[in-house]
Amino acid sequence: MSEFMPGKLVNLSRLVHRVVANNAGMMTGTGTNSYLIGNQQIAIIDPGPANPKHIDAIIEAAESLQGKIQWILCTHTHLDHSPGAALLKEKTGAVICGQPAPPGNSQDANFQPDQHWQDSSELACEEFSISAIHTPGHASNHLCFLLHDENLLFTGDHIMSGSTVVISPPDGNMVQYLASLEKLKSYPIDNLAPAHGGILAKPLEIIEGTIAHRLKREKKVLERIPTLTTCDIESLTTSVYDDVPVFLHPIAKMSLMAHLAKLEEENRISRKESLWSLENT
Repeated sequence: MSEFMPGKLVNLSRLVHRVVANNAGMMTGTGTNSYLIGNQQIAIIDPGPANPKHIDAIIEAAESLQGKIQWILCTHTHLDHSPGAALLKEKTGAVICGQPAPPGNSQDANFQPDQHWQDSSELACEEFSISAIHTPGHASNHLCFLLHDENLLFTGDHIMSGSTVVISPPDGNMVQYLASLEKLKSYPIDNLAPAHGGILAKPLEIIEGTIAHRLKREKKVLERIPTLTTCDIESLTTSVYDDVPVFLHPIAKMSLMAHLAKLEEENRISRKESLWSLENT
C-alpha cells in the first residue's frame, strides 16, 4: 500500500505525520510507524530500528515541515521501536524520553533515555502537549502517549491494527496487560495510533473487544486442559489455538504461557513439572 511506503511522509492531521520504517514482516505488519508530532517543535514517537536510511527519512520529513526535532519518545524498547533513538539523537541533538530496557534478548539494551518517563510524565510546548500512560503487559516498560490536542492515543504495541498483540513472559504479563487495557478506558480518547498499521477509530469498542478476545481465549484454555491426556505446553497450544494456522503456533505459544501464568497466579490451574491441570482436580 502506498500509504505505508517506507520513507514516505504522510500527513495524518494538522499535528501528526508518519514515516514508516522498511521493516515490514510477520511481527511488524506494514513496518514500524515513526510519528512526527508538531510542525515547528517536533517530537518523534518510536524512531524504529537503527537504520540510517530510515533515520534520514525522519530528519528529511521534519525539514520538509520546516521544523526541528527536539524530543524522541519511545513506547518501549523492543528492537523494532527504540534502537534508532541513539542515531537520531546524534544527528539532531534531541532529548530521548522513555523507560530503560528490562533484561531480555528482545530488548534494546543500549537504550539510554535522557529523561526517565513514568506514568503521567508530560511534554508541553506551544504547539501541543503529550502525556505518558504506563501500560505494562506487552512489555514491562511500555508507555502509551496521549496527544491532548487531538485526543489521539499512540498505543505502541499495546493495541495493534489487524492483529493480536503477543504477550511473551517473563517480561510480558497477561494480568498487567488486561489491567492496562482497563486503565485506558478512563481517558478521553477519540482515535488510536498504533505502532504498526493505520489509525483506528472507536477506541472504546476496540479496547473492550481486545479484552473480550483475551478472556475468550482464557476460557478455552480452561475448557481444553481437562480434555488432554498429556497436558503439556505443546499439546495445549495445538488444542487452544486450533483456529490459528500451525505456522503461527510458536508465536501463539508465547501468549499461551502468559495465560497459564495468569491462571496459575489466580489459583485456577496448577503445574506439576511440565504438565498442567485444573486446580482441585
